[in-house]
Amino acid sequence: MHVVLASIHPFPSPQAVPLAAACLKAALDREKGLSGKISVSLTATFIGTPQEQFIEDILKLDPDAVGFSMYVWNRNECLGIVSALRQLMPRLTLFAGGPEATADTERLLASSTLDFIVVGEGESTFVDVMSRMTQGSSLAGIEGLARAQQEGFQSFPRHPEPDLDQLPSPYLSGVLVPSEGDGVLWELSRGCNFACEFCFDHKGGVGVRHFSLERITQELNFLVKRKVAQVFVLDSTFNQDMKRAKKILRLIKKVAPHIHFHFEVRSEFIDAELARLFAEITCSLQIGLQSADPLVLRNVGRVFNRQDFSIKIGMLNNVGAIFGFDLIYGLPGDSLAGFRQSLDFALSLYPNHLDIFPLAVLPGTRLAERAEELGLAWQRSAPYTVASSPTFSAADMEIARRLAAACDIFYSRGKAVAWFNSVLQSLHLRPAALLESFMLWLSEQKITVTGEDQLSDGQILQMQRRFLQYLFTGKKRAQLIPLVHDLVDFHYYYASALLSPLPDLPTDRELEHTDLLREPLTLSSSAILARFNFEIIDILEAGEIDLREFAGCFKPSGSFAVIYPRADDVFTESLIEPYYLLLQRLGCGKPAGEILTDIGLAAEEASSFLEFAAAEGIVTISGK
Repeated sequence: MHVVLASIHPFPSPQAVPLAAACLKAALDREKGLSGKISVSLTATFIGTPQEQFIEDILKLDPDAVGFSMYVWNRNECLGIVSALRQLMPRLTLFAGGPEATADTERLLASSTLDFIVVGEGESTFVDVMSRMTQGSSLAGIEGLARAQQEGFQSFPRHPEPDLDQLPSPYLSGVLVPSEGDGVLWELSRGCNFACEFCFDHKGGVGVRHFSLERITQELNFLVKRKVAQVFVLDSTFNQDMKRAKKILRLIKKVAPHIHFHFEVRSEFIDAELARLFAEITCSLQIGLQSADPLVLRNVGRVFNRQDFSIKIGMLNNVGAIFGFDLIYGLPGDSLAGFRQSLDFALSLYPNHLDIFPLAVLPGTRLAERAEELGLAWQRSAPYTVASSPTFSAADMEIARRLAAACDIFYSRGKAVAWFNSVLQSLHLRPAALLESFMLWLSEQKITVTGEDQLSDGQILQMQRRFLQYLFTGKKRAQLIPLVHDLVDFHYYYASALLSPLPDLPTDRELEHTDLLREPLTLSSSAILARFNFEIIDILEAGEIDLREFAGCFKPSGSFAVIYPRADDVFTESLIEPYYLLLQRLGCGKPAGEILTDIGLAAEEASSFLEFAAAEGIVTISGK
């Protein structure tokens, strides 16, 4: 018997990892009694890929059964493929599992040709089902299984596995073997102790269960050995057990300091030591703010203390930790004015980015049970987004959507965190007001953008520069535009350098035995040459600057710089113009020494500078 487990990811990304399917395969592979009787293959695709192509890929594997990992974002695609497979191979066993299937089991079975659904945590249920199927036995009464029967819907609950270490690791078992540079999904625990009414994570669970630190250590060592680049930790609240979180962060610092980790955390469980530990590794944090209105959050089962939240975020800022916030618009009791205030509060705290979503009334949640009495109007099929509420009209929801898109483009993708509040201070604007001005400016410029993913980083940079020039001119602060452009440009270049791969550096011995003036050199692909209106070092040394005060103290005398990554940091080297021109003209195929005549640079001085540039990875020797 051959089973195909199919995954449909939203889009290609480091998070497109079929972890759920791999966990099921690892669990079945461990069952010696089923060895030789059943095999499992994993296959995956992305939303937008023609269904016919994925169906063909599935059928090429000659399956006897096909299972789908079902989420809000792929429900419709999964059901479309299920329907097609049923027509092509009527006897094929078709089933689903995952959060969406668990949350809306009865309706899914009633409206599709699925044979059954694995409800909740799936490893043990999957093994029991496959064992029965190889024996030709009835599936009746299996815990964790839901089926549509003639006499009605039938489902038997299964308690989650209390000892998670009893479940095989998809990594240590060899089911998932990432390649160098890949991203992976990593479970350190399962479950959630919070009862947010819009979320499904806490439903059907028994609190938070943890994988042991011994298993975590083994998996982390495996990921280090495989040289993965990014790890997305799936815990709903990584830092709820602060003592355990600190142990894991110390372990990461010791064995995996160069891997980038992504954590979901809550502000309540941050102290100064935890903030410092986050800052000591390569990581980013996502914090579910959702709204800055305590009354709105109380409507959905959350408690919020603005002062405590600000203090905890201040701890992250003090140590230079990278973090972002989630915001939801359309929550019960929220309004467009309230959403603007939440934006103002969130952006005043210097998040690296904001992820902003309309409220979704997810099946199986407490919010879904109360949605009618709350007066919510929402889409009854995936993705279940709210269209309006008694306090948030449909027209206001559309304004909020456009405001969220403006924030995605101008602030998050625009890497504006370092200069955003300085600009606001000079213009005497609140964050939401500036973003609304940007939204209106896009309309006036006849620029139609439905999402930030349509734009390149370079396009966003030019939009920022043009909009800020328009804004400062309109506010009669045109004299500040050169400084504003310098700030925007520098942080764009900085972010680009930070994301660039590090070049291979020559050894001291290689430099000693190389006459750089006789070599055809090129500017490293990770190094960025830039011109600024002000001396860039003065801007950097000023920190978070008052634009008018800075412009009153310094004159726009112009400067040249090279911005480049080195080890775990990005460096900015201010250059005299001849050095800038020398670097600019490298790569023409001529030895560096032949370029000097045109720029008035002495050979000895040029040689010394190029030795520094080569040692820093700013220039490379062509062909090496």
